[in-house]
Amino acid sequence: MFAHVSDLHLPYEPQLTWAQRFSKRQLSVWSWQRRRAIQRPEILAALHGDVHARQPAHIVVTGDVTNFSLPDEYRRAADWLRTFAGETQLSVVPGNHDALVPVSRADGLGQWASWMGGAEGWPYVTRHASVAFIGLCTALPTAPLLAWGRLGQAQLQQLEIVLREEEQAGRTRVVLMHHPIADGAVRRRKALADRVALRAVLRRVGAELVLHGHARNARLESVPGPRGPVPVLCVPSSSALPNPRDEAARWHQVTLPPPGQQRWAHVQVRQWSLAAGNFVDAASYELRLPDMG
Repeated sequence: MFAHVSDLHLPYEPQLTWAQRFSKRQLSVWSWQRRRAIQRPEILAALHGDVHARQPAHIVVTGDVTNFSLPDEYRRAADWLRTFAGETQLSVVPGNHDALVPVSRADGLGQWASWMGGAEGWPYVTRHASVAFIGLCTALPTAPLLAWGRLGQAQLQQLEIVLREEEQAGRTRVVLMHHPIADGAVRRRKALADRVALRAVLRRVGAELVLHGHARNARLESVPGPRGPVPVLCVPSSSALPNPRDEAARWHQVTLPPPGQQRWAHVQVRQWSLAAGNFVDAASYELRLPDMG
């Protein structure tokens, strides 16, 4: 069983230099002045306790750990991720807020390298038993008011190779990314530019499950694969209070079938309850996975 969380937007009060004010970071500061009342530290604390009470074998975080892509923010986020993971294996992929502006590897995502397969290249693979968690990077700096993502041809080509190798090894392939793969999941200015090319890769070589964040509502979709539809599951922000734009914070507990058994995954939805002041069971369902080759 593994846990899927996303869009944490860890609280951080930025002190921008004058140079940093003349960048996209300033727009995020103005946005944070509204969002700080929504992305709540008490929910993050409850998330930690609730996830670990379920004792997952693995935790995946599909982006937007930070808000401003500031060097000190990456360092503090690394400390939080280390505490959040504890002894549990952790896989992280970046979101658009984690790549708001260009930042050196040493000051930026390199701080999280141990949870990104060493962060030497994309995609990376983290294996646990018979499962391969395949991390993609869709995040890149964009112009103000844009939050779209892109994989690029080199990453798509390598992804196809990795998916074939993991299939040949008999592993269940779980693809991790930030931006949605489906059309219409988010506005065009926030969408994945080469999602059609990614869907073509999955149509040729398949995967058993795709996980993402970025959308403000939970979503369950599918894309064609060589042996049946590939389910695509989105968890919205795991730290947000319910409001007109966001669902209440939630995370997904996903139990995959053992090799050789029927191809059904169990998804338990844990959602923040204002009344309980904690996460509670909100839904439970079975998810049909494609047949393995």
